[in-house]
Amino acid sequence: MAASLGPLGRIVRLSSSLCGKPRLIFNRGAQRRGIASCVDPTQGLTDEQKEFQKVAFDFAANEMAPHMAEWDQKEIFPVDVMRKAAQLGFGGIYVQPDVGGSGLSRLDTSVIFEALSTGCVSTTAYISIHNMCVWMIDTFGNSEQREKFCPDLCTMEKFASYCLTEPGSGSDAASLLTSAQRKGDHYILNGSKAFISGGGDTDVYIVMCRTGAKGPKGISCLVVEKGTPGLNFGKKEKKVGWNSQPTRAVIFEDCAVPVANRLGEEGQGFNIAMKGLNGGRINIASCSLGAAHASVQLARDHMLVRKQFGETLANNQYLQFKLAEMATNLVASRLLVREAATALQENRPDAVSLCSMAKLFVTEECFNICNQALQMHGGYGYLKDYAVQQFVRDIRVHQILEGSNEVMRMIISRNLLTES
Repeated sequence: MAASLGPLGRIVRLSSSLCGKPRLIFNRGAQRRGIASCVDPTQGLTDEQKEFQKVAFDFAANEMAPHMAEWDQKEIFPVDVMRKAAQLGFGGIYVQPDVGGSGLSRLDTSVIFEALSTGCVSTTAYISIHNMCVWMIDTFGNSEQREKFCPDLCTMEKFASYCLTEPGSGSDAASLLTSAQRKGDHYILNGSKAFISGGGDTDVYIVMCRTGAKGPKGISCLVVEKGTPGLNFGKKEKKVGWNSQPTRAVIFEDCAVPVANRLGEEGQGFNIAMKGLNGGRINIASCSLGAAHASVQLARDHMLVRKQFGETLANNQYLQFKLAEMATNLVASRLLVREAATALQENRPDAVSLCSMAKLFVTEECFNICNQALQMHGGYGYLKDYAVQQFVRDIRVHQILEGSNEVMRMIISRNLLTES
């Protein structure tokens, strides 16, 4: 069966013996209808891209989707499944092959994350953050750092976390206060980071800290390894979505980190952080695409069988038009993400703005698609037996993290108003 159909097979429609009403449960073995050509995610891809897209869709269907609800409800961090993903090359997708990466492009990466997200958005989103961290070490680290950290991260024998946000500095990231005072061949870190994906369960922390004066030029980037004395963690946060990945504060109390673990030079940390986020914004938008793609399919399937007023919902013109709008916005979002990914890969001058546009437009439109799909399901969509509600919960945060969408608007407008 075509790869683009894969993960949607986890949903099977059953008739309740009690009330005769259709229900959706999480199930890997269901038959599924073919995908409409107008929203087919394989459109425009090379044969090679279609092949690894199929691998990602199949992995999502077989290894992620059957467990998506359980991971969410029990807050399970699926380490073993992610290591299986790494065996397919998904632990360092755009990392160079000499340190264990797959060496694929940003567009290839987007295609993979969209496919994986149809199986579980939350888990894929963590994998995307992990990939961003490995890329930062691969790109800005020296040969010793690359050889020390990247191979184990690409196999996901070890996991990584990105540490920028602080309790007092979210959107205003350049105002961060975590300090790193140099003493001999070590930096002594003090401060805390907030909302860190994987915090406490991961092994490598990419930390932005202040080694100099106020502002972005006083920020450096250190790699802090789990088990370092003075590295501690807050309580596990209770979240609306993204429950298959833990989120904690990361706390530094006289934490001594070798100078040899600094990426780049002192004062380059903010630039490193922002370059990582450019790709991270495409990645998170791609995760939103996967949720929206799955939700369009679920809404269509529901409309074809659910009856009200003596006929299926598919015969209701209002819902027909809504589904058409959802499909149109899905394809428009996919095209924007892929254009931004290409621009970043080619280091084009419009890359930063396009990444911001993609993150802004796609995370908002895809959330609206998922939310409308839930509405089309009526009361059933609000039950946790139905996948659509989890897609809604998991992608809501995409409008906040990797730079809030308000910050995306700032970046785009600044580019418009300052370029001659």
